[in-house]
Amino acid sequence: MVLTNQGLKRMMASLCLSVCLLPAITKAQQKDSITKGGFTLIYENKSATFDTTVGRRLINTFFEIYPKEVARFNKNAVKVVYFEIDPTYDGIAATYGTRIRFNPEWFKKNPNDVDVVTHEGMHVVQSYPGYDPGWLTEGIADYVRFVYGVDNPGAHWTLPDFKEGQSYKQAYRVTARFLVWIEKNKRKDLVNKLDAAMRTRTYTPAIWKDLTGKTVDELWTEYAANPVI
Repeated sequence: MVLTNQGLKRMMASLCLSVCLLPAITKAQQKDSITKGGFTLIYENKSATFDTTVGRRLINTFFEIYPKEVARFNKNAVKVVYFEIDPTYDGIAATYGTRIRFNPEWFKKNPNDVDVVTHEGMHVVQSYPGYDPGWLTEGIADYVRFVYGVDNPGAHWTLPDFKEGQSYKQAYRVTARFLVWIEKNKRKDLVNKLDAAMRTRTYTPAIWKDLTGKTVDELWTEYAANPVI
């Protein structure tokens, strides 16, 4: 999820060591800097009750997935990213520039939902100068979670089956599934092209026809008729 303030804000990323070399994560207000493979993660836990095992998994997910996101989508993405475990935040997670804020209460109930990092890390990589359309921004981030997620089954996270009444503008998983279908049936590099256009301010609705020969509405109609992925 990307928070808005005069439109959705910019985002970016980075880093870590192997599990056995990770520093202890035990105290509220603890702040650690972890570097691996040219990426750095500044990890700050402000919750005295946050499960340190979950914290380690969030860190490990970052170092496993973020470099892949950078390599595929934006080699100029930031190399330093901030994680903040914040008990005052009542959402799930949100990205502000290079900082990702997490709600520890969410992970008490959903300790396996570590691919929140995969989604939010992609927002850092996206680093769009503007996030319009927002449905595409979020759809791409959930597409990336689907493709690269480390434990979507453990979180019971899946792409939803197509249902009458859905729209590609619903964002998140609905849009992500549509993107998966287009890449399977029309153009395998579609998401890369859309992502690049969003970052360079060259996205317009015409891009869908330029890339696939059909408008986005025509693609959705075809998808609705045979949504198998």
